[in-house]
Amino acid sequence: MSDILSKTINNIKPLDKISMTKAKERQDTLTKPIGSMGRLETLSIQIAGIQGRPMPQIKQKAVIVMAADHGVAAQGTSAYPQEVTAQMVLNFLHGGAGINVISRHVGARVIIVDMGVATQLDANPALISRKIAAGTQDMSKRPAMTIGQATQAVEAGIEIVSIEIKKGLDIVATGDMGIGNTTASSAICAIMAGKTAAEVTGRGTGLDDRQLQNKIRIINEAIVLNKPESSKPL
Repeated sequence: MSDILSKTINNIKPLDKISMTKAKERQDTLTKPIGSMGRLETLSIQIAGIQGRPMPQIKQKAVIVMAADHGVAAQGTSAYPQEVTAQMVLNFLHGGAGINVISRHVGARVIIVDMGVATQLDANPALISRKIAAGTQDMSKRPAMTIGQATQAVEAGIEIVSIEIKKGLDIVATGDMGIGNTTASSAICAIMAGKTAAEVTGRGTGLDDRQLQNKIRIINEAIVLNKPESSKPL
């Protein structure tokens, strides 16, 4: 494991229980029935634990969207062609996607990163390029990435977040764009959660029953071929 990864992992600490207790106590003194705000109360207490203060503040907000293509899309695991990835990135840059609208409503800045879009994108001051390759390999035929590429990808994420922290950051949302992305994430989820592919795989872009079964089959083939281990997440 690289020094950057090791250092980052070592810096991750448990939630601040004292701040969470004080936040909960404060919630229960407000003029409302106890627990009546439901999930909002739970989230506010969790954020107090993350920030280490009973009265957390959320002023500086950022949404980081990382885009890349997945070679496994060639197996028909998505209802849309791979070219849509690049089209969506352009939509992000022009402020026309759903995440742009939501971000404007909540006052969050949007950061778009090209991690490996197969299409060559024109230079744009609003687009950060950290392209590792023109998409991954087809994971149902061979490893999607080398360990070196996977490390480089995670380190790029650490770098981007670190830059945003220096600008001022109270809370961050992360997202990804890439046709075939839920095929890869379902495969990872199955291994890390100890579930079958069928249990964790959804319809993604709106697959019909036949397409969904094909997606599950492709994921199972990738797992058999690559033999991933939950004890080695990278």
